[in-house]
Amino acid sequence: MKAYLALLEKELKIVFSSPIAYVFIGLFLTIAGFFFYNIMAWFDRISMQSMAYAQMYRMPPQPINVNMMALRPFFHNLTIIALFLLPGFTMRLFAEEKRQGTLELLETSPITNWQLTLAKFTAAWILWGITLALTGILVGMLFFFGNPEVGQILSGYLGMFLVGGAFIAIGMWFSTMTENQIVAFISALGANLVLLSLGWLSNFAGETLGKLFANIDPIAHFDDFAKGVIDTKHIVFYASFIFMGIFLSFMSVESARWRGSR
Repeated sequence: MKAYLALLEKELKIVFSSPIAYVFIGLFLTIAGFFFYNIMAWFDRISMQSMAYAQMYRMPPQPINVNMMALRPFFHNLTIIALFLLPGFTMRLFAEEKRQGTLELLETSPITNWQLTLAKFTAAWILWGITLALTGILVGMLFFFGNPEVGQILSGYLGMFLVGGAFIAIGMWFSTMTENQIVAFISALGANLVLLSLGWLSNFAGETLGKLFANIDPIAHFDDFAKGVIDTKHIVFYASFIFMGIFLSFMSVESARWRGSR
């Protein structure tokens, strides 16, 4: 445990001393802010139309659900932003170590590959958690437009944290297989897009294959979180997905160490 915590501290220092982390956070918040502004502009326009309609016909205005019409779309937009941007951060987790030749030094130290892999994943996941926390400023503005449910907000953020963990695990795995960060980025992004397309393909595949595609799609498992529903089956899915990504990363690093020791 001490070795893991020491590695985690080292990885966090590397993460937050690198401009890539701040570029990632800034870019994510900028794009999130753009989507939030457009959602709120559309929400405001719908609200004004509802009030004008009510005044025209002298009837009470129809209630506008901020949870369904603003909060839920915003969370779904965040998942798409994460799908495209997280590979840009995870691409360097192992690829940079390989390029600089520091991975070989780590592999000859008394730490295990499990500790190394977990430390890198945890550091990236912490960065993702901080990035999500900063978007809370935007979500807090919704209280000026209505009464968003705190439970749905917390559920949505839990789902986003897990979705990000899944994308980080995928990106880290591809980063272990190359020393070229661009290759790692394109591979991880391609894998994310394939997973995203499975939800769309499930509508056209047969019943059995369609259910399989829908169950593999990480975005489909987020829908209930965005609605304020926390289902253990979705938590188990993301936990399994994350574990699989970490395990594949460990096996990739372990195989490199084994080849290097021959």
